[in-house]
Amino acid sequence: MEKLPLQGKVALITGAASKRGIGHAVAIKLAKDGADVVVVSRSIISKSLFPGDEKWEGLKSVVEEVEALGRRALAIAAHVEDYNEVSMAVEKAVEKFGKIDVLVHCAATRGPINVPIVNFDEKDWLEVFKVNVLGAFNVSKAVAKQMIQQGGGGKIVHIVSLAAKVPTPGSALYNSSKAAQLMMTKILALELAQYNIDVYAVNPGAIITNLRDEYFEQLSKEKGVPIENVREEDYKKAAAAIPKGRLGRPEEVAELVAFLVSDKAEYLTGAVIDITGGVIA
Repeated sequence: MEKLPLQGKVALITGAASKRGIGHAVAIKLAKDGADVVVVSRSIISKSLFPGDEKWEGLKSVVEEVEALGRRALAIAAHVEDYNEVSMAVEKAVEKFGKIDVLVHCAATRGPINVPIVNFDEKDWLEVFKVNVLGAFNVSKAVAKQMIQQGGGGKIVHIVSLAAKVPTPGSALYNSSKAAQLMMTKILALELAQYNIDVYAVNPGAIITNLRDEYFEQLSKEKGVPIENVREEDYKKAAAAIPKGRLGRPEEVAELVAFLVSDKAEYLTGAVIDITGGVIA
């Protein structure tokens, strides 16, 4: 039987509790490619507002799916903005599996949407930067230290966003936090190359996820229409600006990540890859 590309590897994935999230898709793809998986999220359960997702149980469901593929799995609740919690998560992962070969950092928060800079509250600004920037720093530091200690190299992928490169009125908070994360990821690639730890940034464009569930729920209440109508209208408008004519799927991002963390992508370290359906061509 042909060896799977990630057989014998251990992957830690943050932000993996959402049913429609990129983290969930990455966890399943890497497990299919042979990796044992550690999934981390601020809460074990993360509800989805998509119809049919009512029975979703967050990290518990991800673990069950990974184990059904014949891989080992571990779920850990940790806030990425708290370094002590992140360090404990890394310790638990190493205690169970003995090492961490791959980090895919997906955890993020959207914050207020369609708010001009002059109307932002400092509280919102600090909260989003704590999760998106400090969180990315904490996870990268803790896992990179473990990889260096292990020897043998490693792979780190940050799921950033097209928002890191394209300014959008009303989205200064999210865009700025993602731009900061992107620069940190580039520097991380330069600093860790000497240890044979490859680092990549992936910038998804419009992807169908749970990230804006609360926003759609709010609009649904304001307009007095079902949330599905609001979501469909938003997706239709977004698709009109995408050359491919549709939004992306988390599984498509996961396929890219799986390539980057395989042995086929070693000389790509430091690469920033946009996956946008042609928006950035």
